[in-house]
Amino acid sequence: MYRIDEPKRAEQEAHLKALHEKLTTAVGNLVTGEDWMRALMVSARLRAYSAMNSVLIWVGLAEQYAQGLVPTDTPTMVAGIKQWNSLGRTVIKGQHGLEIRLPVFGRYAAEHPDAPEATWRRLGSWEKLAPGEVLKRKLVNTKVGRVFDVCQTEGAPVEPLPSPVLLTGQAPSGLWDGVAAQIAARGFDLRLVDSAKAIGGANGLTNYLAKTVQVRTDVEPLSAVRTLTHELAHVLAHGPDAEDAATHRGIAEVEAESTAALVLGAHGVDTSQYTVPYVATWASSVPGDQVETVMRTFDRVAKTATTILSLLDTTQVGNGLPPGLDREAHAHQHAPDRGGPTPRRAVGRTREAVAR
Repeated sequence: MYRIDEPKRAEQEAHLKALHEKLTTAVGNLVTGEDWMRALMVSARLRAYSAMNSVLIWVGLAEQYAQGLVPTDTPTMVAGIKQWNSLGRTVIKGQHGLEIRLPVFGRYAAEHPDAPEATWRRLGSWEKLAPGEVLKRKLVNTKVGRVFDVCQTEGAPVEPLPSPVLLTGQAPSGLWDGVAAQIAARGFDLRLVDSAKAIGGANGLTNYLAKTVQVRTDVEPLSAVRTLTHELAHVLAHGPDAEDAATHRGIAEVEAESTAALVLGAHGVDTSQYTVPYVATWASSVPGDQVETVMRTFDRVAKTATTILSLLDTTQVGNGLPPGLDREAHAHQHAPDRGGPTPRRAVGRTREAVAR
């Protein structure tokens, strides 16, 4: 039987509650265009972490900066203490970890991978599979973890990350083609128009029924690719079945524009001049719990942008992990918080299924 340490669980739940309250407060502050944009740029540089964890890292480092404990309030490369140690670096004495949420998995066994959910039994840490049983790992909880920014460590030099080289008004190399290819892969026909007048005064227009994306081209290439990415975000996230987008058009527009800002930010482009006015007042016009709406929106933006970025063969800024880190191990530890799939792998002579 799986045993639970009740005092330890109560302590963890209290700590998680405090962390959630901290996150809620931080998200509640993202109601101005400037703060929202800053959060997007941080998330663009911490793509290896979930949207909410990127906010927690940012807020945690800013708190320590305000206390004079660290030299910067902007995180760049973030990893756990053991991961830093594997790269020949140690945490500087007196530095405090940045708290994030980590997934907790339980191991479950059954006689068949398609067995009814009620027949799976949870294994204790000491238990092994019985002959003929299969194993699956299931997300059962979250816990508080701690990571450190590179500025909180010392030791072996950190390899500098590649940076995109941009010219004024020019789009990052390969970005237009990469985004256009993703639009085509979704079955949408990309049509270029000579001016905004041709599409009702807009910069771009996505038609779900006709499965077309129209983008004006009488602008600088950088502006055109921002619009193209905005429309790809609509294609990916705002079809007829998107509930929030259907009930409040402002949410869909903010998500699309924010996704474009995050994707461009991952290529070293700051779109604040356009994006900040675009999203400045959207949250105040949305009915219901404003903080909850902002939290859901930010999470969807980060996931959509991550999907786009993962399919691009372009030079991007760092994803928040120091060069040389075991990315596969990190992805296995953090991906469930992003909402992505957990990879299947063989376990001895049994098969392992993965449940979400």
